[in-house]
Amino acid sequence: MKKVAWIGTGVMGAQQAGHLVKNGYQVRAYNRTYEKMEALSRELGFIPCRTIAEAVAGAGVIFVMVGYPRDVEEVFCGPGGIFECADRSALVIDMTTSSPALAQKLYEQGREKGVRVMDAPVSGGDSGARNATLSIMAGGDKADFDEAMPLFSCMGKNIKHMGGPGMGQHTKAANQIAVAGATAAYTEAIAYARKAGLNPAAMLEAIGAGAAGSWQIANMAPRALRGDFAPGFFVKHFIKDMKIVRDESALRGLDLKMLDAVLGLYEQMSDLGLENDGTQALIKVYEK
Repeated sequence: MKKVAWIGTGVMGAQQAGHLVKNGYQVRAYNRTYEKMEALSRELGFIPCRTIAEAVAGAGVIFVMVGYPRDVEEVFCGPGGIFECADRSALVIDMTTSSPALAQKLYEQGREKGVRVMDAPVSGGDSGARNATLSIMAGGDKADFDEAMPLFSCMGKNIKHMGGPGMGQHTKAANQIAVAGATAAYTEAIAYARKAGLNPAAMLEAIGAGAAGSWQIANMAPRALRGDFAPGFFVKHFIKDMKIVRDESALRGLDLKMLDAVLGLYEQMSDLGLENDGTQALIKVYEK
């Protein structure tokens, strides 16, 4: 049985690790909160470990799915981290939405240490992770992508190699620009419908089959209507993603006016104490 390590068993990571187990892989997992991970391991079948070193020992492939770029850097480079403890020639795949520059840096550091590194962020939220239908956008060496493809196929459906190191993260940046616009659009549409006296659910059904249709309208707008603000994707993580995009754009002399406007709305949500809600909670800004 092929040994795989998984670092980060949050809302999405735990489900992804579970799919690997279902497909016959032995998965040893590490999470900063051991007790929460241990409870999930009984449901999903992975082996909980108390240290990164324990999780990655003997693993040919190591996945990382944590929160912020600083967490990625700590997991890779910190004492007892992946670069210190992984087997030489192991393939390490960072699925966190992180900085393209950090992805390139880790790729180069990995080469120096004999560890292969890829960036492979995902899109599809908690439902995509749960149903193994994630979109996976990978950056790194093509040979490493081909090696990882059987594992990616356990977790996702739309799986693309986008180019060299960092290109997966650049693709995810473009994805988050599009998501920002779509999320603001459907929440504003709901707010307008309510003020105009429309039935918002009927409105979404009417427009969802036409030119306005989107994944966000089909999957997230119904949650907003039900008042279900559980995080498929945390507000705080979306803010982090949009700030990464803003910084990358500034480096290239690009002014993303729509993204800046949506980021401002989500920062209002954070100020209201809503950073642990899901992105669909943007409707609360309009209701307030």
